Amino acid sequence: QVQLVESGGGLAQAGGSLTLSCAPSGRTFSMSTMAWFRQTPGKDREFVAVVRGSEESTYYGDSVKGRFTISRDSAKNTVYLQMNSLKPEDTALYYCAATPTYISDYARGQSYYYWGQGTQVTVSS
Repeated sequence: QVQLVESGGGLAQAGGSLTLSCAPSGRTFSMSTMAWFRQTPGKDREFVAVVRGSEESTYYGDSVKGRFTISRDSAKNTVYLQMNSLKPEDTALYYCAATPTYISDYARGQSYYYWGQGTQVTVSS
């Protein structure tokens, strides 16, 4: 019954900003680890960012480090991705993932139990 619902995708110009959000619907419970991934045709799913644990530690993929910021409202199990200084190569289908367990291999998609439906981000030049 638990489903992650994403929003905030759309079209942005290079150098612009977008904010994505992902919140659970239906029955909910605490998600220790919440992450963002992205995917484009012909490429494997790419890790973008993660927030995990009670300390809310964050880690980022090399391609977005310094430009994207992940945060969450732990009480609502809602995760956000603030994307600044967007580049055309950021164009992808972005989706969130979550699992109730604290995991070490946070960049591995198979580590996550719940997934969002995905939201398209397109960056024009």
